[in-house]
Amino acid sequence: MGNHTKRDKAWTKNDKIFLGILIPVLVLFFFFNTLPLLKGFYYGLTNYRGYGDYDFVGLRNFKDIFTDLRVGKSYLFTFKYAVVMTIAVNLISLLLALGLNREIRGKSALRGIYFVPNILGGLVVGYIFSFIFTYILPTVGEITGIGFLQNSMLASTKTAWLAIVIVGAWQGIAMNTIIYISGLQTVPAEVYEAGMIDGVSGWKKFWNLTFPLILPFFTINLVLCMKNALMVFDQIMSLTKGGPSQSTESISYLIYQNGMSGGQFGFQSANAFVFFLVIVIISFLQMKFLGGKEEQL
Repeated sequence: MGNHTKRDKAWTKNDKIFLGILIPVLVLFFFFNTLPLLKGFYYGLTNYRGYGDYDFVGLRNFKDIFTDLRVGKSYLFTFKYAVVMTIAVNLISLLLALGLNREIRGKSALRGIYFVPNILGGLVVGYIFSFIFTYILPTVGEITGIGFLQNSMLASTKTAWLAIVIVGAWQGIAMNTIIYISGLQTVPAEVYEAGMIDGVSGWKKFWNLTFPLILPFFTINLVLCMKNALMVFDQIMSLTKGGPSQSTESISYLIYQNGMSGGQFGFQSANAFVFFLVIVIISFLQMKFLGGKEEQL
């Protein structure tokens, strides 16, 4: 009985500690995540302009989202950017991780250097690259006679989005590389030794031995990279501001631009709520598909 009572007291103390940590986290999550989402949905049912009086319009804003050409164009650009970014970032990150995981001199220093872009502010990096694309590269193009460099990438509807991809990838590769390195370090050496005995090497070694064991890390990187790319804002704000001719206008930038200063607060609140659902659905499908692959392996 005595031991049972002590155990109950111990569990009660642990429960208090657990609740003492959990409750503040839930309160903060509600006020900074759930409440803004609910308020966004509420304003999406109105014609609120961001100031003054407003009236309820029901689901009109949500219906108009699917017929608004500017919104549709922004969704197409956002999806194109997200797909290209996710593929490029994960491919380059994985190659860098494979190289940095080898026994090379100064690999710890190199890992630190590769992580630097991740700690820099997106707007700061964007303004630096804007100067490079606008002044430095055209000057280099004129000096060397390289035609495609003589004009700023940001001035053309065909190349402006590529400039945004370059800047976004430059920053995004850092974190993904670290995650892949963490995954590669969990692969037991015995697996490679067994593979050598069976004569597995080169591409087959990676595809049959390494990749199945780092698939959970691949899943994490894929989901996070896609989510971050869909929410692209800083790079567009600092590089193109949605131009030229609204060709690089992402959903996040459109919501900010027209919602805050364009008198479309209610409409863009509805747009933001729909966009949130889109991101959740895409992330869920990614997790479900890749989770199924993990179980098969």
